[in-house]
Amino acid sequence: MEKKKTKQFKIFRFNPKTDKRHYFDTFDVPYEAGMTVLQALNYIQRNLDGSLAYRSSCREGICGSCAMHINGKYCLACETQVIHVKGTVTIRPMAHLDIIKDLVVDMNPFFEKLKAIKPYLIPGDPDEGAERIQTQDERAYLNTLVDCILCGACYASCAVNGFDEDYLGPAALAKVNRFFMDSRDKADEQRLALVSDEHGVFRCHTLFNCQVVCPKNVNPTANIANLKRQIIARSLTVKFSKKGM
Repeated sequence: MEKKKTKQFKIFRFNPKTDKRHYFDTFDVPYEAGMTVLQALNYIQRNLDGSLAYRSSCREGICGSCAMHINGKYCLACETQVIHVKGTVTIRPMAHLDIIKDLVVDMNPFFEKLKAIKPYLIPGDPDEGAERIQTQDERAYLNTLVDCILCGACYASCAVNGFDEDYLGPAALAKVNRFFMDSRDKADEQRLALVSDEHGVFRCHTLFNCQVVCPKNVNPTANIANLKRQIIARSLTVKFSKKGM
């Protein structure tokens, strides 16, 4: 029987309860075509080091929980093929978030910022009727905008989050635009007011890091740009069409 090829994995380790600083552990993992980085982590945890900590759930690129830094880029471990990663597979946790253990980070700041932008439909006057009709074309316009899986990869890749802890971040700002562009939502001015201060859309430096790493091609940069246009248009008393994005 032919022996499987092995791939070296260099994994960030840190337990704030016992370690003074982080370090990297190295593991040799047997692999074959079709094996993902998440499967390799499962192998390490089950066979080589049961103390390794990381998050995962769906294994199908839906839940977003296995987002991490793999060989220079934030991505989902369940969608990253080992055979496509050149050389040693170096894995780090997501940046700008406190480390709980190893590759597990505290996502609370990320979700608190999401809550702050009111990520739900605000339909307006309840007396208008219970049902808000939306055409197929109006819904189709949201197809890409609603695909965010809240993995946090854009948040970790954003340089602004590294020096402004109050910056809402690309995921929350993209979510604002998702509701702003929804024909059923009637809170345009309220939503724009939430993101027009120094920690909102104008803090974005348009580096496109968030666009590059998004596993669902949501393109937070374009969403942020549309909100900027809408805010500026209102300051000039000119109305842009929502579909001017």
